[in-house]
Amino acid sequence: MFLPNTVIATVMVYALSFSGRCPAMLNYGAGKKALLSSITNANIQYVYTSRAFIKEAGLEEQLQAMSEHTQVRYVEDMAAQLSLGSKISSYFISFFAGSYYKKFEQSISADDTAVILFTSGSEGLPKGVALSHRNLLANCWQVICILDFSHKDVLLNFLPIFHSFGLTAGTILPLEHGIRFLQYPSPLHYKIIPELVYETDTTVIFATNTFLNGYGQQAHPYDFHTLRYVFAGAESLQESTENLWLEKFGIRILQGYGATETSPVLAANTMLTYKRGAVGHLVPGMEYRLIDVPGINNGGQLQVKGANVMKGYLLADRPGEIVPPSTPESGAGWYDTGDIVDIDEDGYLFIRGRAKRFAKIGGEMISLVAVENMVAKTWPDYLHAVISMADESKGEQLILFTEFSQADRKSLIAQFRQEGLSDLHIPKKIKLIEQLPLLPSGKIDYVVLQEEIVSAL
Repeated sequence: MFLPNTVIATVMVYALSFSGRCPAMLNYGAGKKALLSSITNANIQYVYTSRAFIKEAGLEEQLQAMSEHTQVRYVEDMAAQLSLGSKISSYFISFFAGSYYKKFEQSISADDTAVILFTSGSEGLPKGVALSHRNLLANCWQVICILDFSHKDVLLNFLPIFHSFGLTAGTILPLEHGIRFLQYPSPLHYKIIPELVYETDTTVIFATNTFLNGYGQQAHPYDFHTLRYVFAGAESLQESTENLWLEKFGIRILQGYGATETSPVLAANTMLTYKRGAVGHLVPGMEYRLIDVPGINNGGQLQVKGANVMKGYLLADRPGEIVPPSTPESGAGWYDTGDIVDIDEDGYLFIRGRAKRFAKIGGEMISLVAVENMVAKTWPDYLHAVISMADESKGEQLILFTEFSQADRKSLIAQFRQEGLSDLHIPKKIKLIEQLPLLPSGKIDYVVLQEEIVSAL
């Protein structure tokens, strides 16, 4: 499926599942290389898309690349082929849907693959992630167990359904639990989405820090008066974004944490269990282990096991084969998140950074995420990214890429020292950039940054 958030796309996910097929959600924000890798990994033979969508989004180049490896089919053509008789019969069948679909129950197992999603590719080519019906439904119930959603809520989903949060939390959860919801095709419309929240009396949204900051800047203070829950995930929630929403709208953003491989929710703050700076407690039914990482004293690399953990990966070197999760330390069924996590005495999780996003400088392990957060605290209204590169004297050096045109090391040094951080945390070089490359989820695309920008230095 190569479609945006629409009613048609939502219906197709369920229709494919009921007919015993497995939808693979292609990322229409990805480049040709990533798309073709996804198609190869999952042995995709047919791509369903829309002519109107391709034209409106300017995706002709991606369509051409996909059409050379798959058969492309259009939903407009499918709709035109439906006869009047089939429409009428489907209408009457809808009144008896429960009994009509019982015949599929024995042919579909809870452990069959329900959907294939693809990782963001922020650190390389995307990997296919096979999620079962059990994985998805378990994660929905894990969320329902800690949050008081009801049929009176209205959820506005603008996170793309190829994103695990957009599919599970934004689409499947409300459908399975009787919550009214609306699909909107793009999270980038910073002026339109606040108006939609106001017009539809939305009570729940899921977003990222980048998007929430954009909405907060554009919205009128009354636009969000109906919101009960605002969740942030996929990237670190910046203090400036938290303060903006609290001061302008009187809304506390609840930070959560997850991964495509865990369907996706792993942890979340709630109104009852909240700690600023943390991503909350692990959801019910999760086992976890923190694996020691040399050079890191606070926390360890998080490994988890539970009903929401994926069936397995689809990898480029083993196309079409599902490789179940496993770790050398914990064994089969365990998934290594790759995140360095600290858990306090009250059970709250604090994300220290990706294991791959640490630099060893002067013998000390430096979290690039922590450096980025401190830079964001210095200049809160702009986007920043930190990259490590080889350095002859100290092993590695930090380079800051920032959209703030007045950035200078003197201000950084003052802020870092005020916060008690060593000089090793301060980026050695500052590079100004007009616009940082972003993934559709709002996260910074470090692959593009590394390949196209850092390589040009």
